[in-house]
Amino acid sequence: MPASRLHLVRHGEVHNPSRVLYGRLPDYHLSADGRGMARAAADHVAALGRPVSGLYSSPLERAQESAEPFAEMLGFAPDVDIRLIEPTNVFEGTQMRRSLMNPLNWWHLRRPSQPSWGEPYASIAERMLGMMDEAWDAAGEGDLVMVSHQAPIWITHLRVAGLPLRHDPRTRRCALSSVTSFERVGDVWREVAYAEPASTAGAVDVGAV
Repeated sequence: MPASRLHLVRHGEVHNPSRVLYGRLPDYHLSADGRGMARAAADHVAALGRPVSGLYSSPLERAQESAEPFAEMLGFAPDVDIRLIEPTNVFEGTQMRRSLMNPLNWWHLRRPSQPSWGEPYASIAERMLGMMDEAWDAAGEGDLVMVSHQAPIWITHLRVAGLPLRHDPRTRRCALSSVTSFERVGDVWREVAYAEPASTAGAVDVGAV
């Protein structure tokens, strides 16, 4: 029997005092506030009163740490899946503002519709929806929770909504520890809810594009 609803949860705030674009770099962990945000996301899903039968996470530390409150709530560990990971990014490990001041880096911005600075948007959409379809079909009765990152979640939103994948990363509606929820009817996904259960005032959110 397929699942009932699928929740894409973004990770919480990362400890990043240097404001580096961390992308897929290792050893970037949640801040103390980020752990509170992750707990708020788990509490939000619990408050929906819907049984959860599956938990998945990106392999990056910040995602796995954001899945911990869900694991505690559910009593089982997340399945880690590479398809939920942050996209590649040539600016990884740099401070974005400083990188954009260097004319040598402007070449990477030549095709924002692709985007030319990292993994193509179409590739992100394909791996995310492939993961969602596979987990949905394999699930027992209940909801699924997948902890991922801003770009994959937003690209999934755009693809499901039938909107162009090209966009300005600064306009994404995908706050830290937000919950974007979907249902699948037949083979068609539709977005059914979006929530920002965590307080993110003053949070540092500059880790990826």
